[in-house]
Formats: sequence, C-alpha cells, structure tokens
Amino acid sequence: MHRLNAWLRRHPMVVDAVWASMILFLGLIPNGTEDNWPYTPQVMIAVLLPLLMVFRRRHPDVTVATAAGLGLGQVLADVEPGASSLAFLVFAYTGGAFGQKWTSRLALVAGLAAGPLEFWRLHPTKTVSTGSGHYVSRPFGFGEALLYALLMSTPFILCWAWGRLTRVRRAYLTELEDRAARLERERDAQSKVAVAAERARIARELHDVVAHNVSVMIVQADGAAYVLDNSPQQAKEALGTIASTGRQALVEMRRLLGVLRTADTAEEYVPQPGVEELPDLLEQVRTAGLQVDYATSGHPRELPRGVELTVYRIVQEALTNVRKHGGPDVHARVAVDFGERELAVLVEDDGRGSTDEHLAAGGADGLGHGLIGMRERVGMVSGSLDVGPRPGGGFRIRAVLPLKAAH
Repeated sequence: MHRLNAWLRRHPMVVDAVWASMILFLGLIPNGTEDNWPYTPQVMIAVLLPLLMVFRRRHPDVTVATAAGLGLGQVLADVEPGASSLAFLVFAYTGGAFGQKWTSRLALVAGLAAGPLEFWRLHPTKTVSTGSGHYVSRPFGFGEALLYALLMSTPFILCWAWGRLTRVRRAYLTELEDRAARLERERDAQSKVAVAAERARIARELHDVVAHNVSVMIVQADGAAYVLDNSPQQAKEALGTIASTGRQALVEMRRLLGVLRTADTAEEYVPQPGVEELPDLLEQVRTAGLQVDYATSGHPRELPRGVELTVYRIVQEALTNVRKHGGPDVHARVAVDFGERELAVLVEDDGRGSTDEHLAAGGADGLGHGLIGMRERVGMVSGSLDVGPRPGGGFRIRAVLPLKAAH
C-alpha cells in the first residue's frame, strides 16, 4: 500500500485521469430530454471538462482559465448543467492549490460569481398561499435571493479554501525538509570543525614531544662527541640513548602524520621529488607540447630534502604558468646553478608574460595561487624569490636558496 501511494504521488496525472474518467462517464449518461443527442452542448462540455482535469496539475493556469471560460459560456448560452459540472469544483480547488496568484484570484472570483450567475439563469420562484386555499408562484425577494446565491457559491468557496490550505501545507512541509537538510549540513560542518580542532590540539602536543626528543638527541650527540676519545663507554651509552630517542621520535612523528591525515590523503607515502627528478618532469612537459631547455652548472651534490622539494615545486609551478599564460609557440628554459653557499634556480620563457594585475594579486589566477605558493616555499628555507617580466619579452622566475658550504 505504501509503494502504491508513493507511485501515485509520482504520477499525479494517473489519479487525475481516473477521476476525469468518472466525470466523463457521469456526464455522458443521456437524460432523455434532448432530441439531438449526443451532439448537444452538454456533451461537448462533458468531454472538455474531464480532458482539462487530466492536465490540471501540469498546466494549472491554463486549465483553470479555460474551465472558467466554459462555465461562463454555459451560463450565457443557457445550457442546462449536468453531472459534469462537478468538475468546476475541482478547478476551484486547483486554482487555490497549484495556480499562480492571478489564477487563484480568478478561481475565487469565479466561485463567488457562480451562485449569482446560476440564480440569475434559473430565475427560481417560490410557491405561496393566497389564504383562500390557492397557491401562486412568486419570485424570491432580494434577501432571499442573496441567501440562495450564497448557498450555491458555498461549495466553490470551500473547494478554493481547501486548495489554499493544501498549498500552505505543502509549502510548510517543503520548508521543514529544507530546514532539516540545512541542519544536517550544519551538523556535519560542526563535526568536521570539531574533528579538525581536536586534530590540531593533538598535533601540537605531539609536536612538543617530537621537539623534546630531537633536543635530547642533539644534547646526547654533542656529549658523545665530547667524551668519545676519553670515555668510549659513556660515548657508547650516549649513542644508545640517541638511537632509542630517535626511534621514539620516529614513532611520535608517524602518529602526528596519522592524526593530520584526512580521508582524501590516506594513500601510501611516496618519496618526495627532488632535483634528480627534474629531467622526468621536463620530459612530461615536452610531451605536452612545451619546448623546454635544461641546464645545470656548478658541482651537483646531495641537498636537504626540503630544498630538493622546493626546487622541484618551483620548476613545476613555473612551467605550469608558462603553459597557461605564455601563449602559442612559447619556449622555456630551466637552469640550476649549484654554488658553494647557495642554489640558484632560473625559469624563463619568451611568451607574452604576465599582466601587472596578476603580479599585484600575488599570482592568483582563479585556479590556484602559483606565485604565492612559490614565495611560501622559498620563505620556508630562508631563500629569496624574484619574479617579473623578462627583457625582450616573456617572464622570468629566479629563486636563490641558501646552502651549507660544500666540503
């Protein structure tokens, strides 16, 4: 029964078609008073009204206006009302429940006018006694006629009011559903905020633990180096303390990373890219259609992982900007210079460059914050970044990252 009710709610035209078929059947029953049956106006109205009922929910404004016109024409043409006139009550409900504001008002006015118009068409009379045993027919008085007309309009007004109540109830239920959905979204958002706050608190605590362990390792390492020649046993104990403290710090660091992980970043850890992976990156860029030259100078050597990753991300983001903003047939050049105390990274192109607004906004291009990210990465390793137009056209990005002197 529940499934049937749900199916009928999803297919309202089926319900309307059933009711329309009943009205059509009642309207087509001959009353035996017409000689030209079935070509009488009653038959035409008996067919048109059920047809309008089928489409009343899909096109409420058109069907209500058409039904009001048919009712007015029936009164003006002095057509005898039949069983199909019950459909006018349905359209009064439809105007109040589904129609626009003007349709609802039209249904209300038509319902109020239905009683007086029908009373005027019928010209009813009442039978009164003359006092001598004779009875005569006399017309109703004004008050009686008004009361009679109001009674005839009452069913239409009740149907219209029922439609209005249905509209209000439907709007109220929709508002409740929207409110429930909004509250659910707010609850989920608050839960995420609470989880993020708790993760941040745990991360701060673990950060303190890891920092303490690293400090202990540094102190023990300095002490081991100091007593290594004079007291090998104390140096051995210090090294053991460093090993155990390092393992403990590693465990805490893994916990910290696990806390800071999200469902979207729960994949396996992979080695972070560095300078050695730059040729592979440039090959991918060349495959995408961008011409790139690559050159290195100085004495390549192993770099801190933070610097390695910074160099790789700077080159990657710079080449991405060249592809997006350089224009057609652009040519780029990447140069890495290994100095004694600093590493210089240069990425330049001969394209159309960037606008002043782009530079003033810090690199925000709608899809990311490329230059802002570069500055943040360079700042983390205490380096410097210089960006701007290239002499002769194009764009240039130069980053200088400090290094320890090579031995």
